[in-house]
Amino acid sequence: MLTAANTAPVNLVPVGRALLSVSDKTGLLDLARALAAQGVELISTGGTAQTLRTAGLKVRDVAEVTGFPEMMDGRVKTLHPMVHGGLLALRDDDEHLVAMAAHGIEPIDLLVVNLYPFEQTVARGASYADCIENIDIGGPAMIRAASKNHKFVNVITDPQDYTALLAEMKAHDGATTYAFRQKLALTAYSRTAAYDAAVSAWMAGAIKEEAPRRRAFAGTLAQTLRYGENPHQKAAFYTDGTQRPGVATAMQAQGKELSYNNINDTDAAFELVAEFDPAKGPACAIIKHANPCGVATGATMAEAYARAFDCDRTSAFGGIIALNQPLDAATAEKITEIFTEVVIAPGASPEARQIFAAKKNLRLLTTDRLPDPKAKGLAWKQVAGGFLVQDRDNGALALADLKVVTKRAPSDAELRDLLFAWTVAKHVKSNAIIYVKDGATVGVGAGQMSRVDSTRIAARKSQDMAEALGLAAPLTQGSVVASDAFFPFADGLITAAEAGATAIIQPGGSMRDAEVIAAADERGLAMVFTSMRHFRH
Repeated sequence: MLTAANTAPVNLVPVGRALLSVSDKTGLLDLARALAAQGVELISTGGTAQTLRTAGLKVRDVAEVTGFPEMMDGRVKTLHPMVHGGLLALRDDDEHLVAMAAHGIEPIDLLVVNLYPFEQTVARGASYADCIENIDIGGPAMIRAASKNHKFVNVITDPQDYTALLAEMKAHDGATTYAFRQKLALTAYSRTAAYDAAVSAWMAGAIKEEAPRRRAFAGTLAQTLRYGENPHQKAAFYTDGTQRPGVATAMQAQGKELSYNNINDTDAAFELVAEFDPAKGPACAIIKHANPCGVATGATMAEAYARAFDCDRTSAFGGIIALNQPLDAATAEKITEIFTEVVIAPGASPEARQIFAAKKNLRLLTTDRLPDPKAKGLAWKQVAGGFLVQDRDNGALALADLKVVTKRAPSDAELRDLLFAWTVAKHVKSNAIIYVKDGATVGVGAGQMSRVDSTRIAARKSQDMAEALGLAAPLTQGSVVASDAFFPFADGLITAAEAGATAIIQPGGSMRDAEVIAAADERGLAMVFTSMRHFRH
């Protein structure tokens, strides 16, 4: 049991001996040379030691320190009291000092370890056996030991901290401060937690355990944000290591730093537009507060943007724009006609970048590709006392999946628009109603407590937009409608018919399906059931 006397923090502790054992050798030689120049003794293992010796640095093998050779294909090399005693010993505890002297244990003041590349091994689709072999054991054990003893020991788990370590030592004549060691320990514990989370997530998938008893998620800080959804909320952006194309992997060409809401809305926009195969033509999605206010395809990207914009020009002001093909000059010219927060696309031409350069506050993000909308993954959200976990909604439909339930079957043109509307509905907050005509949204109703209200709101917005465009009839005249869930009553369908819709796509499954179908037949509407729901809360 430690006493109160020897638990008090020690501030400046000189670094005299360092153990270096890294998989990622980025910056290793610069660090080792700088440590050696300050008189720090270097201890190392395997490939790291060989790299240091090849560079002309003096280094002791861990095997020399422990008196045991590396064995079992390197699985056992640092799991030894000579290593862990050197990391864990309290330098101000007399009993610890006596034990060190009795067993010839030398203190280790600095541990530099980055772990076997497990996450990268999984990402490249390696076999089960290869993944198992890339689970580090000695590294996490040493990291935890050094982190626990941060009163005396520095622990580095990321090459990006090398510069800070050397600056700290330079500022304090070869020593480090307690506050600095505390911060390193926090980073180290976070790294081992993330590593274990990656291993457990992989194994749950490998053995097809859909609901493991314990679930862990981890991330790496990408950006400290000015604030969250509102100025009084602190926030930060973390990446999850999956490299899914999107905001996390995008390069920002210009504009102000992204905000919490920018990131959230840009992700929603890019995930939506990725549903439309770029090989089949340009598509554009305009998002406001995580809901689409316009989605369209076109013969050109400029046309797709213009058609999406004409769905709801008012809401598009200050919105987020996502494209499924690289941004070109013609589209850039149109976009700059109004205020836009963010544009994200899989690339941008030099001419388009030049046009955007005149709009200093417009953020341009580019990626190397689109995310795969059919990819598997997990989504989670926090609730009081816990969090909910589910599969990503990667559900998609083909024509063969649709069941015609009315006397009239939809035409080929209606079927194309129905599938388009259904795709958009997947990305609209429930209750969601989407009117589509000729491959473009003409009315969007989102997030209402009543489905009929969403139907009415979308129709009303369509009428307002038609008046603004100087059209005699609402945009919904001759459109089709998608509902993300079944119509519980016929009133929503009747409202859509009154707005000029000619065909409906919905999951079906209501107790009143027969009533809804009868209402469609009475009005000459075609309707198809999907047997799939797209709630989005």
